[in-house]
Amino acid sequence: MEKIIVAVGSTRRPKLNAVREALTIFGSILNADAQFEVVGEEVPSGVSHTPTSRSELMAGARFRAEALVRLAGERGEPWKYFVGLEGGLDVVEENGRRLVFLQSWAYVTDGNSRGAYGQSGAVQVPEALAAEVIDRGTELSVAIDAYTGEQGIRDAQGAWGVLTQNLITREESFRVAVVSAFAPFFNASLYDKRQSSAK
Repeated sequence: MEKIIVAVGSTRRPKLNAVREALTIFGSILNADAQFEVVGEEVPSGVSHTPTSRSELMAGARFRAEALVRLAGERGEPWKYFVGLEGGLDVVEENGRRLVFLQSWAYVTDGNSRGAYGQSGAVQVPEALAAEVIDRGTELSVAIDAYTGEQGIRDAQGAWGVLTQNLITREESFRVAVVSAFAPFFNASLYDKRQSSAK
């Protein structure tokens, strides 16, 4: 049985577990004869500690995956897929009012020709918490601990779990993003279809 190693640009448990869980869902579709192994490596995101826009979230996820590709080349690692994960905030304006949403993004590449993004859903962040992060520059992990009076939320249920009363955890949000990002890989025949010319 072939062993396929999936590298993740983090050593944080919720992120690694999210990728493992996602692989249990689509791994057999991706390669029915393979056993998947997930390895984590700390790599820079290239963005701020708490991204505050969709473009920054996407850039952070992609930068992490690309950093893994470079690392694999330098060290001769046999990694087949490279996963960058980034969580943070997306700030939008609606009728003159600021709305802030918590999101999780993934970028997956094979290090060659294919790369794709995936996104979790989004949950609105309370204005007081959003103001602490966006207006005062406090890192989200620090702000959510202070906001709730708890410690270590980032490595447990995450802000997702706090905001949804654990109906959606940080791990679950990343799992959805990872499944979405891998779709062009495990559903390649659909994504590779050429547009037919109009008759």
